[in-house]
Amino acid sequence: MSKVNNITFLIDYFQQYNDQVAIIWKDQSISYKYILDRIHYWENEFQTIEENTIVGLEGDFSPETIAILYALIQNNYVVVPFDINHHEKNLKKYEIAEIDYMIRVSDEERITIEKLSSSSVKHRFYQKLFENNNPGLVLFTSGSSGTPKAALHNFSLLLNKFKTKRKALKTINFLLFDHWGGLNTLFHIMSNGGTVVILENRTPDYVCELINKHQVELLPTSPTFLNMMLISRAYERYPIDSLKIISYGAEPMPEVLLKNLNKLFPNIILQQTYGLIELGVMRSKSEGNGSLWVKIGGEGYEVRVVDEMLQIKSESAMFGYLNAPSPFTEDGWFMTGDSVEVNGEYFRILGRKSELINVGGEKVYPQEVENIILEIPEIEDVLVYGESNLMTGKIVCAKIKYIGEKSKSEIITIVKSYCRAKLEPFKIPIKIQIVDQSFESGRFKKSRING
Repeated sequence: MSKVNNITFLIDYFQQYNDQVAIIWKDQSISYKYILDRIHYWENEFQTIEENTIVGLEGDFSPETIAILYALIQNNYVVVPFDINHHEKNLKKYEIAEIDYMIRVSDEERITIEKLSSSSVKHRFYQKLFENNNPGLVLFTSGSSGTPKAALHNFSLLLNKFKTKRKALKTINFLLFDHWGGLNTLFHIMSNGGTVVILENRTPDYVCELINKHQVELLPTSPTFLNMMLISRAYERYPIDSLKIISYGAEPMPEVLLKNLNKLFPNIILQQTYGLIELGVMRSKSEGNGSLWVKIGGEGYEVRVVDEMLQIKSESAMFGYLNAPSPFTEDGWFMTGDSVEVNGEYFRILGRKSELINVGGEKVYPQEVENIILEIPEIEDVLVYGESNLMTGKIVCAKIKYIGEKSKSEIITIVKSYCRAKLEPFKIPIKIQIVDQSFESGRFKKSRING
């Protein structure tokens, strides 16, 4: 079987780093040499798998899963990563991705390879990929508002940016295995000789304990987790003074949360990131530690705004969705669906077009209303969304988690009064519910569609 070596530069890096620590996993230090040996082992094991094959890889970050991932890329297969913690949700995606083989890494001692029945006639995007003998990557959107969309990439194009050497900090790989954010962090750190500290769970106490124990320097995470960390005060039990950078993305950052983080951790750089499953992660630069204005783009990306909506052209853009219409303009720009404000080279992400609440022709962005409500003491979390209304088309609604001693009627009165002083009348929530739960999900992202 003739293979073109697509990640030779990454393998060369591993040889250079040799005995340096690549991974800290379950308090074990794993060297680059060990990972490289396992890559070669699995690369040989996969020689019996045919060319032009789509391989699902269900696991979580671990030495064997990482080695298998690199070996699959090296052998030019199409890789479809799945988080093993969401196995039942993964099942409906197998058919969409047209998977031929499934590799499951339950733990380092339980690795299975199963051949699935799959059609030999694949989607035309696969055919285009196979013609050029390139490895592929399929990533799924969250599917919070329907069937998840499957985005097919030329994996080589996504990996090209890692040829440029950059500084690598000791990093907790917080983001998930089946999302480009988590994979991007992995490839960045390991292509630059850094150390990836792998999590066994994502609770604030555990994460802060690992930061403290291993003197982690970079935490890439979500605003939801950072809010949970502040509420739990885990950072007081396990000081996180070693952190140099907290990068955040995947969902909107509330202004009040950013201000609190900046006040509590004045020596930590707070870096907003911007990336999409369809395009990859772009280089970004926040205007300031307490600012939500961010410069995005970098080499290989062009950015423009059309009708207040962000559009991006990328050399590493996906071929397209396997199960949905094209989101590209006729001249090749990806329509992100994000509404933005522009100030010179900087952008402020206002929210998704799909989340916009149209109240009698007036635009309401949920994040703006949430930012105001979160300024009220003892309100821990809030979710703003729209509901249908015969008179205005939509009304603004809010679900609020309150941790104080006031009654529900009292806090509803306080919220409406505070909003009247800060917001235009059509932005004030008409319907307010006081609830017991926060609004994070297993994917650390709020869903504002009908609450």
